Amino acid sequence: MPRTAPAGAVALAAAVAVLGSPGGAYGAHAAGAGYAAEPSPQAGAAAYRPAEGARKVEGKPTTADAPLLDVGGVYSDTLGPGERLYRLGLDDNSSVYVSAVVQPPRGAKVGYGDGIEVEIITTEGRRCQNNTGRAGFGYDPVPVSAVAVRRLEEDSECQGRGTYFARVTRTAAKDSDQRAWPVELKIQREPGLGTGSAPTTAPSVWPSASPALPGTDPVARTGGTGFNDARALGSGVWRDDLRPGQTRYYRVPVDWGQQLGLSAEIAKAAMTKQYGSASNGLSVALYSPYRALVDSKETSYDGKQAGVTLPKTAPVAYENRFSSDAEVRGARLAGWYYLAVTLGGKVAEFTEDATPVPLTLRVQVGGDAAKAPAYEESLSAAGFGVGADERNAARDGLTAPEAADAAENRSAMGVVAGAGFGAGALLLLVLGGWMLLARRGRGTP
Repeated sequence: MPRTAPAGAVALAAAVAVLGSPGGAYGAHAAGAGYAAEPSPQAGAAAYRPAEGARKVEGKPTTADAPLLDVGGVYSDTLGPGERLYRLGLDDNSSVYVSAVVQPPRGAKVGYGDGIEVEIITTEGRRCQNNTGRAGFGYDPVPVSAVAVRRLEEDSECQGRGTYFARVTRTAAKDSDQRAWPVELKIQREPGLGTGSAPTTAPSVWPSASPALPGTDPVARTGGTGFNDARALGSGVWRDDLRPGQTRYYRVPVDWGQQLGLSAEIAKAAMTKQYGSASNGLSVALYSPYRALVDSKETSYDGKQAGVTLPKTAPVAYENRFSSDAEVRGARLAGWYYLAVTLGGKVAEFTEDATPVPLTLRVQVGGDAAKAPAYEESLSAAGFGVGADERNAARDGLTAPEAADAAENRSAMGVVAGAGFGAGALLLLVLGGWMLLARRGRGTP
């Protein structure tokens, strides 16, 4: 009959298994040490990393056969020029965000007139108020995101419970790439506020001075390929590399009442031509926690030092959603704000593609965290808000997959510690029993 291993041995084996697992020593993911745990995500312009567990779906050209997308779900599809429709089942007490991230292949031809549009419509075919999101490609085939919003608003359309449709439209000029491209669809739900606690007007005044950005020594942090593997950053100076046509993604936790200031700089490049210039050499785009564009800026690059600085965001506040300013509306939720930095593809015409261009990011999250609005349900369960997990990920420089691995490992180590404690307690009980029996047996021949 086989013998069962002691509990202490099981605990030791579990600890070895955890530490030997791919995500076990998750401290290695803290690229602040000067490296990233995974290979450089965009070396060779790696493709956009899709969300883990994304479900495949096929949008239809009409509402009659539109597939159902669950609120809270993430889906993958392909999208050629034209429109695709998807069915939604919405409640009457939450705001909903439908984002579409289109991912052109490397080398695809795009133009300034090309882009995507996302909108939510009723079963009667009417568009919900002020909900349409649009995004354009410029001249570089980089991932772009557009978002449609069903916002809770008294006495407006689209407030009732029932069936709605998300319509995603891709426009492309005749001489642009006509192939179907991957698209990632994400449906996020923001719960409503408690009765009588919802503000209805945007703030008229807020601190909008230029950000005071840090000047400390940079720490290495390798960006990701998209929203799903964006590298976490906090306040500080961060160092990465870019090649022509590459886009790196980063994420920064910004809490209620806080403002985000940032800049991106690219240093001198190894030149192959004496003269060269790209009008859109460096592009920076800031996205909200629901993947909508908050602000963007670009500058030309001729192989010498260049950079852009974005204005500080408005302090994150629920009432910002009622503003007529798109940039203020974007700062309506606490959570991860995403930064996409692109080095223009045209830069390859006058620089050595094999030699990456140094990138420096300066990030400043300013202001004390304010009290969160009184939501009826957990905001963190919906993927928004800032808590200890988000702050720890920013401190350690973790991507979302790495943070998930770290949490799983901590849980496993807790089990191991519990098993070890239990084994130790059992051993003490056995030894105590032996000692008691020994004392009682001393007078027995």
